[in-house]
Amino acid sequence: MTRQILILTAASGSALLLAGAYLFQFLGYLPCQMCLWQRWPHMAAIVIGVLALTLPLRVWAWLGALATAITSGIGVFHTGVERDWWEGPSSCSGGGGSPLTGDLLSTDGPRLIMCDQVSWELFTLSMASWNALFSALLCILWITAARRA
Repeated sequence: MTRQILILTAASGSALLLAGAYLFQFLGYLPCQMCLWQRWPHMAAIVIGVLALTLPLRVWAWLGALATAITSGIGVFHTGVERDWWEGPSSCSGGGGSPLTGDLLSTDGPRLIMCDQVSWELFTLSMASWNALFSALLCILWITAARRA
């Protein structure tokens, strides 16, 4: 495969993962704070993909690899929080609060979505776990594109 095909595939993969996240949100699975953090690097990877296809510099592929590695890392961390392997941010895993969360007993105002609770899973893997796995594969595609002559 050519570098352009690899870049297009990797950037499209980020677009599909991001679309899937928004589809789940549309279906009523509201994202927690760490879920939202995982979306930003995918958005960056899509922009990087467009830039890499229009300005063919090898650095873009390395930046795409970095973006997908970051979201994969956040996904691994989020999975660990969900499985109680380690503590998550106090703002979304029950250890504290944030001014944005409002009164937890109130039915008015924003609803706090907990980062340490799995809202959906497939084959015992949560959405964060799937994002970590697929993003790692996309990172490999970006690295392959960066190394391609």
